[in-house]
Amino acid sequence: MTEINIRVEGKLGRITLSRPDAMNALTYEMCVLIEAALDAWRNDDAIKMLLIDAEGERAFCAGGDISELYATGVKGDYSFGRKFWQTEYRMNAKLFEFPKPVASFMQGFTMGGGVGVGCHGSHRIVSETSKIAMPECSIGLVPDAGGSLILARAPGRLGEYIGTTGARMGAADAIHAGFADYYVPQSDWAALISALVETGDHRLIDAAGKTPDAGKLEALSGDIDRFFAGETLADIIRTLGNDDSEFAANTLKNLKGSPPLSMGCTIQMVHRLRGTDSIRRALELEYRFTHRSMEHADFLEGIRAAIIDKDRNPIWKHKPDDAIDMDVTNMLLPLGADALKF
Repeated sequence: MTEINIRVEGKLGRITLSRPDAMNALTYEMCVLIEAALDAWRNDDAIKMLLIDAEGERAFCAGGDISELYATGVKGDYSFGRKFWQTEYRMNAKLFEFPKPVASFMQGFTMGGGVGVGCHGSHRIVSETSKIAMPECSIGLVPDAGGSLILARAPGRLGEYIGTTGARMGAADAIHAGFADYYVPQSDWAALISALVETGDHRLIDAAGKTPDAGKLEALSGDIDRFFAGETLADIIRTLGNDDSEFAANTLKNLKGSPPLSMGCTIQMVHRLRGTDSIRRALELEYRFTHRSMEHADFLEGIRAAIIDKDRNPIWKHKPDDAIDMDVTNMLLPLGADALKF
C-alpha cells in the first residue's frame, strides 16, 4: 500500500493520506510528494481547487512520524530531523499560500503535523468525529507546522491555553479557535466530494455547512483569558496556583506534566506572532526551536517516555518552578546560516 494517493480527479487535485494503520502519520517522503503536487498544480488551469482527505476512521493525520526522528536523534545525528522539519515546513507554507481553494476533510484525530496539512486551507471541514489538538508540548516540542500562527490568531488567550495544555477540540471548538471553518456531518461527505470533483465549485461547501453541537471553549473564555494573561509560564502557573477553582486546579495539573521549556517557548511564540498573518514568520520561529530540540530541549526524552519505553515518567530538563527565561530566549534565537529557507 502506498503512503499517499496523489492524483487529478475531475476538476480537482486530490491528496489522500493512505496510512490508516499508522493514523496517517506524515513521513518525510509524504511531505516531499505533497510539496511536488502543490508545485505542479499551482499554475495548472485545469485544476480548479485542491481536496485533501485521508483513509480510515480513526484519524485524518495524528502528526508526524517520529520513529526515524527518534532513532537518528538518540545516536546524536540531528541532520535527518532537521531535514524533515525543513521539508515539512516548506510544504506547510506552500499550502497556506496556495492560490486556489483548498478543502480538507478532517475526521477523527488531527494533531500536530496533521494540523499543518489540514488547517491551512481555505475550506477546512470537520465532522462529529473530529478531534483537533496541538499536543507537542507534552513530548518536548512546540506547536509547529504553522500551528503557532493559528494559535496566535485565536480569540483572547485561547492560543496560550490550547498550545500549552494540548486541549482536544471537537467541531464547534475547532471552528471557534480558528482551526476549521465548516461542520459537515460525515454521512454527507461522499456526496459533497463527488459534487466537488464534478464541478470544482468550492461554493458547494458553503451550502453543505451545518451548525455543530455546542463546544466547551467559548464558555471557558473568561477563565482562560484571566489565567493565561501573563507574559511568561511562571506568571501563568502563579496565577493558577493562587486560585482554588476546579478549572485552575485541573489546568495546573495538566501543565505540570509537560516540560517547562516547551511551554515557555510556546507562550513566547504565541505572543511574538500575535497580530501577524505571515506563515513564513511563524514557521521560521518554530524552526528555531525544532532545529535545537533534540540537542537542547526535551524532545528525545519526551518520545522515550511516551512512545518508546511508554513508562510515562519523563525526566525533564527543568522543574515547574525553575527560572527558564534565559533558556527560552536561547531556544528562540535566530539561527543565522541555519535558518529555515523557503
